[in-house]
Amino acid sequence: MRDILTSEPFILSLTIACYYVGTLVNNWAKKPYTNPLLISLILIIPILLILDIDYEAYSKGSHIISFMLGPAVVALGYTLHKQIDYIRDNVRSILISVAVGSIVGVVSVLLICSLFGSPKEIMVSMEPKSVTTPIAIGLSERSGGIPSLTAIVVVICGILGSVVGPWFLDTIKVKSQVARGLAMGAAAHGIGTSRAIQMGQVEGAVAGMAIGLMGVLTAVVIPIIESFVFE
Repeated sequence: MRDILTSEPFILSLTIACYYVGTLVNNWAKKPYTNPLLISLILIIPILLILDIDYEAYSKGSHIISFMLGPAVVALGYTLHKQIDYIRDNVRSILISVAVGSIVGVVSVLLICSLFGSPKEIMVSMEPKSVTTPIAIGLSERSGGIPSLTAIVVVICGILGSVVGPWFLDTIKVKSQVARGLAMGAAAHGIGTSRAIQMGQVEGAVAGMAIGLMGVLTAVVIPIIESFVFE
């Protein structure tokens, strides 16, 4: 029985079923806080606890879904290609914005963790919170962090950004499509980008590009900042 519960077919079926329920709830309620991924987490976590399936077993069984994150991000290049002329006119502002967002994202985590007296292992695990999961896990491992914690933080960050992001941008009256897309992609990676696509084609294209730029720049920024903080 244990082998069945930790098998790849069972875990994949469980994950897909929970996400499907999440989409049904979202389509019915049509509220920001009924994000399908959030509903999935609310359903999956208790089920894993009841069935006594640990994270390592779940991660191994659902590795195909994690693997597909890469091609999914690459597929966003099509949307980017359709808006290339619009984006070309805003290259400088896009690069500066993502660079600043990368630095602020890492530094803010270190400051908050330092304020609460968190150990280095926790700090480096949370540094890549705004980077898409495959890159974030790689950066965490390289810095001596806890990959499973990093994955959780990234997902939570993405969900919060997807739920709160559009409302916050409306509240502070950000009208620029480029700015809105950058904010969603840079702060909430893939989950935020999926929400940005719903906001508009330009927002979705810019958010997709922000994912890649954020990953590259964060990979460069983290070692530099760590050399000063943990010297």
